[in-house]
Amino acid sequence: MLIQPIIFTLLFGYLFGGVIAGSVHAYLPMLVSGILVQSILNAASGSGQQLREDINNGIFDRFKTLPISPIAPLAGQLVGDILRLVLSGGMAILTAVIMGWRPTVNLGALIGALLLAVFIGWSTSWIFALVGLMVKNAELISSLSMIIILVLTFLSNAFIPIKTLPHFLQPVVRINPVSTTITAIRTILNTGSWNNTATMVLISGALIIALFMPLTLLAYQHR
Repeated sequence: MLIQPIIFTLLFGYLFGGVIAGSVHAYLPMLVSGILVQSILNAASGSGQQLREDINNGIFDRFKTLPISPIAPLAGQLVGDILRLVLSGGMAILTAVIMGWRPTVNLGALIGALLLAVFIGWSTSWIFALVGLMVKNAELISSLSMIIILVLTFLSNAFIPIKTLPHFLQPVVRINPVSTTITAIRTILNTGSWNNTATMVLISGALIIALFMPLTLLAYQHR
């Protein structure tokens, strides 16, 4: 999860920076928000796979013999995911800085953009956790999540301007929730101001948690 942001930032920056923006340096302000969200989603998808692997290996059965709350193992893993999300997002930003990106906003705005991305990643991890409880094969979870994330990120404004896409694809990209999230984070990183799109993303994340947290807990208790 820590290597992936480095690879994608270097790959897209040096291969496509000159074509899309004229130079790598000019492309980084656009690229960093796309890589940040992609890295966060990839890290969030690991929740379901890790949960299923632990269940299949009998780790959760061992937890049942301990004098702890039955829900503690699941809660502990999802809370621990926050650290993984922060590290993944931080690595994406650090790589862009090493490549020459210099934030034009203050530290507070930079941290705010990172925290918004982490919050969306954590809310999404509840979806992957539910999938991990329902699907019996960890490799299948990994393959499905990778395909879904790749489709969502490449059919978004993560790496290219929407106006450069074919006309029939532009409406699809605009309604993509990943595009909305990237737009919110990109605006914060470029202007330093919180905007209505960011508020909408924050509310959407809260709604995902409100919906999928009870479903995940119910599936875990049923198991």
